[in-house]
Amino acid sequence: MLAIAGVALTATTADACTNFIVTKGASTDGSAMVTYAADSHSLYGVLYSHVPGKYTEYIDVTEWDSGRYLGKIKQVPTTYRTLGNSNEHSLFITETTFGGRPELEDPKGGIDYGSLIYIALQRAKTAREAIAIIVDLANTYGYASSGESFSLVDTEEAWIMELIGKGPNNKGIVWVAQRIPDGYVSAHANQARIMQFPLNDKENCLYAPDVISFAREQGYFDGRDEDFSFSDTYAPLDFSGMRACEARVWAFFRTIADDMDKYEDYAMGHNPKNRMPLWVKPRTKLSPKLIMDCMRDHYEGTILDMTNDIGAGGEETPYRWRPMQFEVDGVQYVNERAIATQQTGFWLMGQARPGKKGILWFGTDDAATSPLTPVYVNSQEVPECLREGNGSMLKYSDTSMFWITNRIAQFAYLRYNVVGKKVREIVDTWENAALEAVNKIDIAIGNTPKTKKQDKIATEFTIETAQRLFDTWCDLDRYLMVKYIDGNVKGENENGFIDNGNGKDIPGEIKNPGYTEKWKRAVAADKGEILKVVK
Repeated sequence: MLAIAGVALTATTADACTNFIVTKGASTDGSAMVTYAADSHSLYGVLYSHVPGKYTEYIDVTEWDSGRYLGKIKQVPTTYRTLGNSNEHSLFITETTFGGRPELEDPKGGIDYGSLIYIALQRAKTAREAIAIIVDLANTYGYASSGESFSLVDTEEAWIMELIGKGPNNKGIVWVAQRIPDGYVSAHANQARIMQFPLNDKENCLYAPDVISFAREQGYFDGRDEDFSFSDTYAPLDFSGMRACEARVWAFFRTIADDMDKYEDYAMGHNPKNRMPLWVKPRTKLSPKLIMDCMRDHYEGTILDMTNDIGAGGEETPYRWRPMQFEVDGVQYVNERAIATQQTGFWLMGQARPGKKGILWFGTDDAATSPLTPVYVNSQEVPECLREGNGSMLKYSDTSMFWITNRIAQFAYLRYNVVGKKVREIVDTWENAALEAVNKIDIAIGNTPKTKKQDKIATEFTIETAQRLFDTWCDLDRYLMVKYIDGNVKGENENGFIDNGNGKDIPGEIKNPGYTEKWKRAVAADKGEILKVVK
């Protein structure tokens, strides 16, 4: 989602996304993986779908973020079934917006970044095909959005692509796309990351023929071609780009690769010359569960850890409400923007698996408090709890996964070191079981030679698993209320809640966790003379 570059950490920067890209040679199971958190205060989390139907010569295009009508584009004779940010050929496309130079936006553009993603998924089988389609669509109809980074992953390759428009009177885009070397991992989070790139390696690097000459014409660049940096030219780095955006990439890289703490000053926004590489080699191969969990990061264990300052309150809450900047006595301060954040509409982890059907692991709301459910890319239906039209940001639905995950998250935020910890335990139990269940379904699908039978097995598993997750989360909502109401923690044993021995409806064990030591000291320093107990 949207992020505009600028020194101030504006409210717009809060609407921001995170992508991790893992090549198949870097994963434990040989799958290429990509993650996406679609972070927006106004986005309702559902599983979009496209089912090929009767051919029409033109299709309407509406801007994904706003619903604004942009116009019509020509349809192609053949389209593919899509589910969310995946299609039936195990192609995954996700994004983060870097904004870049505002004068390069085109208010008359006919296609936005969201439409580029979902239309490319309908038309492409591979990442390379998708890159060509995105370029053709943007150049033909005009690009309606600001600067964008795309992740494109199929069963064989993983690419990062960055593009930006040419301004109001110059239809089209300048762009560059690089293939991530197998065995390596990349990431982007609302800051353009491609700097210098090879000019004569068409197998691993594609770019617009005028990506450098256009920059010269605009007065952005006057050096040698081989010194040209896409990021430095079209999305100049500032404090916001480092602290609110690149810090998230750093948090991921330091979790999975060695020697990343040397970029700490860069992540803090203090040293723009100490830029991180576009990709890193992980210290060991990465499991799907680890990649899921990396999306739940709040800078734990780093200098930016959100759980251990007074802003975390007495319950170690790793969340800071917006805006992202505040002022005290004329000095500006930041509220950290971590990978896991409260304003997520939906999030995912996609697996493009050679020799197997792809899996779209899909969740709604904050990644740190919500579970992923497996969606086979050849599933023929969308689960009811994830269906478009089942509720909205302005309409509560009792059957919507988005609303039940939000209910639990709101409770967890209030007492994160107690309730949030419990929620995470249940999330881990669910996802580990779901990963095992997928292995069994893979065997069942592999033993079925007929495509329609395979699709039926995948669909039934997708629908049943999502519904079971929804029911589990509804039960969890009720359980958390009973166990943690009013700041208490009721005791449990193997039979359930402990009663007092005189009746089944009166608790026999109630604990009061209290507050953190840092919070106690802060309150004592602030109002100690009034609160002090006098003997």
